[in-house]
Amino acid sequence: MDWSTWLRMPTTVLLVLAALFALATLVQLVMARQRLHGGQRLAAGARVVLCLVFFAIALVLAGMGAALRGYRLLAEESPVVEIDARILSPQRWALTLSWPDGSTRQVQLAGDDWRVEAVVLKWKLPALLAGLPPLYRLDRLSGRYDDPGQEATAPRTVISFGQADGFDLLDLARRHRAWLPEVDTVFGSGAYLPLVDEGHYTIHLMRTGALVARPDDTTEARIASPL
Repeated sequence: MDWSTWLRMPTTVLLVLAALFALATLVQLVMARQRLHGGQRLAAGARVVLCLVFFAIALVLAGMGAALRGYRLLAEESPVVEIDARILSPQRWALTLSWPDGSTRQVQLAGDDWRVEAVVLKWKLPALLAGLPPLYRLDRLSGRYDDPGQEATAPRTVISFGQADGFDLLDLARRHRAWLPEVDTVFGSGAYLPLVDEGHYTIHLMRTGALVARPDDTTEARIASPL
């Protein structure tokens, strides 16, 4: 059992307990009605008190479960793309991009680092608390030089992920905000890491809208100790 499963358990337990106390509330309500029709007013009053207590407990448990669920969702990450790098010559690289749906793309890049940029759409608070995730669209992949002088003069590589046609919700939200009143903001997010031969990198999108890039252990060791 991984950590994500453990993190889901408290929320699930709280919501299940809330449902059980809600069911107990209904049972006490039915029993109170039966006692009242039978002329047992004192017993009916006791059932009503239990009904109110169980209902209050159900509300508290449900509120705690919802609060934990909201916090956990804000910390979740969605996989965006994986990058495998192979060196062709100094500052020249062949990259394989792999998406979660299984599609891949081969590109070549110039520079010392790769950089991925995305356009992110975030929702306003009501939609966010309801669990609606931010939307994103990968915008471009580019090479980056460590030397600012070389960055200004050396050949640049910029690879677009945009599509020439088709409906683009993010562009619609940016240009016609009144059409989508629940949109909070549309902004750019980017991440980059140094390129190493046989390097493997994963890029995730956090629910805050930030792109996070991570090398695997072998790649991280090569970045820390370049040859």
